[in-house]
Parts: sequence; structure tokens; C-alpha cells
Amino acid sequence: MPDLYPGYDVLAKRDTPSWNEPTRRVIAARLATADEPRFFNAAEWQTLTALCDRIVPQPKNRAPVPIAALVDRKMANDERDGYRQVGMPKMQEAWQRGLAALDTAAVTKHHQRFHQLVAAEQDLLLQAMQAGKLDGPAWGGMSAATFFSTRVAHDILSAYYSHPTSWNEIGFGGPASPRGYVRMYYNRRDPWEAVEAKPGEETKAREANEHVG
Repeated sequence: MPDLYPGYDVLAKRDTPSWNEPTRRVIAARLATADEPRFFNAAEWQTLTALCDRIVPQPKNRAPVPIAALVDRKMANDERDGYRQVGMPKMQEAWQRGLAALDTAAVTKHHQRFHQLVAAEQDLLLQAMQAGKLDGPAWGGMSAATFFSTRVAHDILSAYYSHPTSWNEIGFGGPASPRGYVRMYYNRRDPWEAVEAKPGEETKAREANEHVG
């Protein structure tokens, strides 16, 4: 993956007017998230970790975002979305049922649990889930397609893009409170926003990003 914002580190804003104290506390908690489960049991954790690895494969040249742990904390803290899709059980139950059903599908087809399969086999099962082609008693009447869209994709991607490491990848400046954004017009940026590296201008972008704060 090319480095679109070389030299940029959103954490350089930590002690600047860009972030207030509540923002610092929230981000510090995310950064301190241990890569271990608090809600899911050992088997569920193995399946969830493998699932996160296929939904968001991460580059090897940096420390990974602890996606599974962030999803786990959402369950442990009962951080609900404020709505529930029709026909879906509550958030924690949906995840436990869905992970168990995914493992059941893997064992039925490949005689191994999901985390033991090779990536291509995992991807085919996830494609079947997304298309609603996984079914059976393990799902307990829950739609596999709805589970994929409202829990798997939603929770995993939300967890990934809630982390400063991901913000650096996309040049996001973090929460807009209290400083806010001023230059909202197309192709304009505030001084505290990252500079995207255009071909041949990587060094220029790096120098600019090292002073963003």
C-alpha cells in the first residue's frame, strides 16, 4: 500500500488546539486496547480474529490495529448503535451466533474451523455469507446476509477506522472539536490537515506533514 501521507502522524495533534481533553482521553483508551478478549470466549476470539484479518488485511510494515479487540470491547461495554435491524437479535447475541454458525459452515465444508482454513477458503465462505447463501440450524433463523452487512462489515470497519493508525493512512485529522475545519471548499485544506503526496512530490508532502499539528 503506498504511503499517501508520508511523514504525517495524527498523534502530533495530541497537545495542540486541535484536540480537547475528552478527545485525548478517548484516543488514549483506544491506543491502550490490549489485543485480547474480554467478552468473547477463546473459540469465538479465534474466529473473530481470523474474520477481521480477511475483512481488513493489514500491511506488514507497521503495528496492526487491534480490530478484533476493539469489536470485543464494543460488546463488553454494550455500546449499542441506537437501532436494530428487523429480525436481528441483540448485538452481542448476533455476534456469538454468527461466529458459531461460521465455524459450523467451515467444519461442514472443510472439516476445520474457520481460523484454520487458508485465506481462499475463508473468502469463499464470507462471500457465501454476504450473499445469504449460508443457512442452517446454527443461524437460529438469523439472516447470514444481514449479519454480514449490519454486524461484520459495520462493526469491523468502524473499529478499524476509529484508530489513529488508520487516520494516518487516509490523512484524517481526527475529531473536529474544538478547532473545527474552515476551508471546506473542494481541493482546499486547513493548515492542520495532512498533505497528500502527488507523484514526484513525496518529499515535499513529507516535509509539510512533519509540521502538521
